[in-house]
Amino acid sequence: VQLVESGGGLVQPGGSLRLSCAASGFSFGSSHMSWHRQTPGKERERVASINGADGTTNYADSVKGRFHITRDNTKNTLYLRMNNLRPEDTAKYYCSAMAYPSDYWGQGTQVYVSS
Repeated sequence: VQLVESGGGLVQPGGSLRLSCAASGFSFGSSHMSWHRQTPGKERERVASINGADGTTNYADSVKGRFHITRDNTKNTLYLRMNNLRPEDTAKYYCSAMAYPSDYWGQGTQVYVSS
């Protein structure tokens, strides 16, 4: 099983980024996928999720209306489009696949929002 995030970097406030998560080694198309973020000293926060069965999405209140989670099951890839970024969005972003007995996690990609 492998989850590889990419697309992070430095962006100015108000800017946009698109994160990608390439998945392999499990049934991506049927898996519930999510994006999380974490900053030093804080708990990991789930920012968005997408259901494998019907594509239903959910967002944290802090990103609702600005972030958009999508998936391409033909490419086994999860995306997070982040618009109108704020300095408080600075964090390491991780993708995750719900699995039993434990979820799968990637290594993360760092996002910096600063002028």
